[in-house]
Amino acid sequence: MTHKALLCATFLAFSMVLSPAVTASSGKAERANLKEAHDPLSLNSAIALVADADTHEVLYAKNPSAVVPIASITKVMTVVVTLEARLNLDELITITNDDIDYYKNTRSRLKPGSEFTRRELIHLALMASENRAASALGRTYPGGLAACVAEMNRRAATLRMYNTNFAETTGLSVENKSSANDLARMMLHAQRFPLIRQFSTDPQFSVQSGKGQLNFRNTNRLIKNKQWDIEIQKTGFINEAGRCLVMKARVGDRNLIIVLLDALGSQARFADAERIREYVMAAAPGPQTYAAK
Repeated sequence: MTHKALLCATFLAFSMVLSPAVTASSGKAERANLKEAHDPLSLNSAIALVADADTHEVLYAKNPSAVVPIASITKVMTVVVTLEARLNLDELITITNDDIDYYKNTRSRLKPGSEFTRRELIHLALMASENRAASALGRTYPGGLAACVAEMNRRAATLRMYNTNFAETTGLSVENKSSANDLARMMLHAQRFPLIRQFSTDPQFSVQSGKGQLNFRNTNRLIKNKQWDIEIQKTGFINEAGRCLVMKARVGDRNLIIVLLDALGSQARFADAERIREYVMAAAPGPQTYAAK
């Protein structure tokens, strides 16, 4: 079947309710049901949304209203509320034992007692998905972690992310949940911040810790791919969420928001993104859209 044949006249916008929100647990049965959705692109991701960032036309959708864990995609909102609070980005913040991950017992090279500026922690949270960095940002928010999470949820509501809930600032908790529709709204808002655009797309970044230097690389391999022009991005992973990826990228003559959730396999989300890019490049221009339901 050709790309033109795949396109049908389903014109959607973020301001519309695509379908009632569907809450999917992390169980195998629920995830299997999502993956069984009709999908001519045969994406590995159980949930996908591709939309024009300028016109808000939805070009491709697969389970876009399903509410699922979003892992480290959470960190985008953590940084958004931090920047909107206009906190001192050069303030030194000490990593403490409170920043150690007790959800998944993940490792970190940011040792308790080490100091970094708030700017550096934002950089590491976005680019390297550093959990202790995101934890420290929430802990040092005015009023503490609880106030930060409350503001994340308040901000989500003002952005009409009505099917989103944040429980903490790293994304390690399975209670951080959202839908592809909501995350598209979040990315449209986040792309307004120059620091988020810059830090999330840096290929690498180094910080001083004690007597040594810590080198970090971007968790998104597409950043170094010359075929991609990515303006903002974030990856995520916990077992319950699968491999996740959100981006705003220039594809052909369109600025696209791409949301991919619950892909299985470390490279699957990137392969899905490549398939989507090829699909959009090959599709005829115009207001036609396709929705996989």
